[in-house]
Amino acid sequence: MDNLYLFAILAGTRVAVEASEVEAVVKLTDISPVPGMGAHVAGLSALRSRVLTIVDVAAIVHGLPTPSDRRGLAIIADISGHSYGLMLDSVLDICRVPEGAAPLRGQLDRSWSPYASAVVEYDGHPWLLVSLPAFIDGASAAQAA
Repeated sequence: MDNLYLFAILAGTRVAVEASEVEAVVKLTDISPVPGMGAHVAGLSALRSRVLTIVDVAAIVHGLPTPSDRRGLAIIADISGHSYGLMLDSVLDICRVPEGAAPLRGQLDRSWSPYASAVVEYDGHPWLLVSLPAFIDGASAAQAA
C-alpha cells in the first residue's frame, strides 16, 4: 500500500492520510456525549458491535468544537488497540501518488505542526500528510497537562 493516501478535508484543511492508518470512512449516526471529557471527545458511537470514541479534530487543532449539525463523517482507526472515529469535513479521494510525500516547506500554521509530517502533491494542490495517532497522542498530552 505504498504511496496510497486518503485525501480529505479535516478541520477545514486539506489533508492526506496514509491508507494503512485508515480502517474505514463512515457516516456518523448517533453520538452519545460523555460527561467530564475534554472538548476533543465528541462522545461515543457504535459501529459493527463495537464502541468508538469519537474525536473532534477541530477541537484539538483549533480549540473550537465542531457544531453538532456538521458531525457527519469520521475516519475509523485502530490506535494503540482502541477504536476511534476522527471527525472530518469531507472525503475527496483515495489514490496512489507515485511520487509519495515531500518534506514540509514554507511556514506551517503552528496548530498543525504536531500532526503534519510532510506534504503530498495531488490534484495541483499541496495536502498536509497527517498522522491519525498523533491527534490521539496530542490530545492525551494536552489533557494531562
